[in-house]
Amino acid sequence: MIVSAHSHQPKLGHASLGPFKAAIIDLDGTLVDTLGDFAAALNAAFARHGLPAVAAADVERFVGKGSEHLVRSALVHVGAGVSRLPAMLDAYQESYAHVNGQHARVYDGVCEGLLALRARAWTLACVTNKPLLFAQELLRQLSLLPSFAHVYGGDSFARRKPDPMPLLETCRVMGLPPAQVLMVGDSINDALAARAAGLPVVLVSHGYNHGQDVRELLASGEIDAVVDRLDALPALLH
Repeated sequence: MIVSAHSHQPKLGHASLGPFKAAIIDLDGTLVDTLGDFAAALNAAFARHGLPAVAAADVERFVGKGSEHLVRSALVHVGAGVSRLPAMLDAYQESYAHVNGQHARVYDGVCEGLLALRARAWTLACVTNKPLLFAQELLRQLSLLPSFAHVYGGDSFARRKPDPMPLLETCRVMGLPPAQVLMVGDSINDALAARAAGLPVVLVSHGYNHGQDVRELLASGEIDAVVDRLDALPALLH
């Protein structure tokens, strides 16, 4: 299923936007369902420090703004002091290194969608708030790494999404103006970063958007389209 923001202009790649030559694609919630990894790593770290477990549904609401935000939000959720953040962040990162990829699965339609975009000779970059080493290892495990010419993590730049810097720097590396690069993500963080950077943006309907339906962003005009699967994206393009 495809939902377009403008019924009179159902396709992206309209002349006013310029022809697309590349895509920047988010990782967690867009390409891969990693909620199980997040929950397992967080709860293993919390258990070692005598803190209660956090339900996966709550972990899902905290995902998307980097590891520090996840751990801080979880500490507040269980009533622990944020003064414990440095130690718990280290414990979480240590746990995540052990579980990375163990509970993850590639969303249906992702491999086909990436193949279709590469068939258009697009340059593909993966830009995520996940630490770079974890992102690269996850993509490698799931055989997605060869699809991407560039991979950047939350520690690759001075600022993370929703700041536009990661997207602007990636466009600069690719040698393309933002209008020729499509952002594909799953959350308001991706939408805010894309809009601030001047990139058209499409969100997938699955993923982690802090408990909110991404179609609300479509209705408000904050994104250009929603797709249920990545392999539905080519139908939006010229």
